[in-house]
Amino acid sequence: MIGLLLFLMFLFLLLNFPMKVAMIVAPMVIMIIYFPEMPLMMSIQQLIAGISSVVLLSVPMFIFAADIMCTGKTTTRLLDLVESFVGHVRGGMAITAAATCVLFSTVSGSTQATFVAVGKPMRTRLVDLGYKDSSAIGLLMYSAIVALVIPPSISMIMYAVVTGTSVGQLFIAGVGPGLLMFFAIAVYCYFFARKTQIPLLPKGTWARRSQAFLKALPSMGFPVVIFAGIYSGTFSPVEAAAISVLYALILEMLIFRSVNLKALYKIAVSTAVVTCVVFVLVAAGQLFSWVISFARIPQMLIAATLGSDPTALAVLIMVTIFFFVGCIFVDSLVVIIILGPIFYPVAMGAGVDPIHLGIVVVLQAAIGAVSPPLGANIFTACAIFNRPLLTVLRGTPPYLIIMIIISAIVILIPELSLFLLDR
Repeated sequence: MIGLLLFLMFLFLLLNFPMKVAMIVAPMVIMIIYFPEMPLMMSIQQLIAGISSVVLLSVPMFIFAADIMCTGKTTTRLLDLVESFVGHVRGGMAITAAATCVLFSTVSGSTQATFVAVGKPMRTRLVDLGYKDSSAIGLLMYSAIVALVIPPSISMIMYAVVTGTSVGQLFIAGVGPGLLMFFAIAVYCYFFARKTQIPLLPKGTWARRSQAFLKALPSMGFPVVIFAGIYSGTFSPVEAAAISVLYALILEMLIFRSVNLKALYKIAVSTAVVTCVVFVLVAAGQLFSWVISFARIPQMLIAATLGSDPTALAVLIMVTIFFFVGCIFVDSLVVIIILGPIFYPVAMGAGVDPIHLGIVVVLQAAIGAVSPPLGANIFTACAIFNRPLLTVLRGTPPYLIIMIIISAIVILIPELSLFLLDR
């Protein structure tokens, strides 16, 4: 049964069918062959059930808010603010890029949106200062993946939908690991710039800093609205997403005046297209997960790999390997939809905290998206910078090593993810 399911999925993918087709047709074939007594109408019910969660309403709204900010002036203002404070220190421009990615991550929830928004203006600044093109691109790629760990993360929302975990608690738990990722990158940037003798920028005056702060102050309201509102219980993640859209509209259309109605229409159409793709994948993933659970495939796979009584550490290591490898080859949302239902019950049985498990999962989703040879953001970098694959890959090894170390720390120290939670 497992062999047939995998064969069918790979066959459809080799024939260049979209992933959603493979995820829908393969489990339906399993139903027809192995469970003929099961009515096919149940597959339609599962497809609909997959997109019935209220939490999913936040996905298109966070995407819409991020697209509005990408089109507007938010990125430039955040860059100028961070650069005015840290640009003069050793590696300051690289640290500025990483810090701006973190700040923009509190708006986007997407690595690609963060990468495009911050990467385009920052790559030129880094290269002009003396960084090699490959080093600049590697820095920007790995700084952008913080978007999957810092709230609001679309991958966290998907994990919550698949497992029934609290989105709000996942958002809060991502702050510690996300900041750790930033500080690790910043420390490396300092020593790298010191070793390669990257020139220093002039120290920003307090007048310039004050001006940059005032310009960026409205944009910095996003993390306050999202994090403080959810942490205090003022509103839910879905309500936070709606407020983010309203905030973005007011900011970019009325205050900055960088987005007009014509641009807003194009942004809305783009958001609708992305949302449709995501929701079809979610629906297909629900059907896939339901069929493999009914067929007890997860139990067979776990018994073959972990034995009958796995420890919490063994489960987390296996989760790390499977999700990391999976996200190198396939979009992280698809991997979470497929593997989440397989490993979640096993992890709960081994005593793993569901929030800690979620952070480990989204961290691997983030790292896999930028890992050679097929991470999705690698090809995004090739496209937006028009650079060959080898140039993009050349700057990734140091940051990949840093992220592997952070993965080990997050696995071994659950408190890093859980210390902000009120339990």
